[in-house]
Amino acid sequence: MSHLTLPIRAATETAQAHGITPDRCDILQDGSTLVLRLTETLVARVVQDVDGPRQGTEWFARENAMALHLTQHGAPIIPLHPALPPGPHQHLGYPINYWLYVTAVPAPPEPKGVGRTLWQCHDLLRSFPAVLPKLAILTESLALLDTLAQRQLLPAATLDLLRRHLTESTAILDTFPHQPLHGDAHLGNLMNTTIGLLWTDWEDTFSGPVEWDLASVIWNARILEEDHETVNQILNAYLEAGGSYNEQALHQCLVARAAVMSAWYPILYPNPNAERKAKLQFRLDWLSAIDS
Repeated sequence: MSHLTLPIRAATETAQAHGITPDRCDILQDGSTLVLRLTETLVARVVQDVDGPRQGTEWFARENAMALHLTQHGAPIIPLHPALPPGPHQHLGYPINYWLYVTAVPAPPEPKGVGRTLWQCHDLLRSFPAVLPKLAILTESLALLDTLAQRQLLPAATLDLLRRHLTESTAILDTFPHQPLHGDAHLGNLMNTTIGLLWTDWEDTFSGPVEWDLASVIWNARILEEDHETVNQILNAYLEAGGSYNEQALHQCLVARAAVMSAWYPILYPNPNAERKAKLQFRLDWLSAIDS
């Protein structure tokens, strides 16, 4: 039996239970989350890592509530599919939610559009009525370090480095203004589509400084690639659209983002290729250099 058999069955049977008959099963992504196109307009996201650090559907419920709020207010996001209840659904042990299919275009997002659409989301997120966990990805990553230690997935010195930066960043970022955030606003979660730039994947949403999302979207360009022109265009577009940010908070979020990504690497990439190993080492070296 393929490892996809049960999650595909879970997604198709849930759709059928709500009166939708899948006419295809195109695999758009096969990772910790399986993304399937089941009809011309219906996309299912199925959590395959049911034994991973995130258990249950609480975080999926936050994502759905966030997506509904933003869609109702005309934000540039991929909406949940209107033909099914928002859920989250759960079948055969797999958490599932359903989204509207959009058509991607091959051109990468323009930096100015990145900054503008991120501000549009931030502006509308300020009226999100539900209480979100505070600095959740940082506190979650701190707790994850214990699991990594028990399973010996990272050396002790690396765990100490990450714990130090995560603890310090949490304390510092707690002092800045907070609001609902995307939580994982890297360019892989921004699609250039035939109807414009659309943000997706809100499962990491939490309450924190807006600088966290800005740091997430510029980290590779600013630190890894030293593409300062792209970074400046994104940040300037964010300001021109009506946003603001604090340089100290942005720096601390860049540090925290590196620590968070490093902590999750063994979970997200249990068998990393050479490129991923190099990226992890680059982040760890960068964090070590900040200490020196």
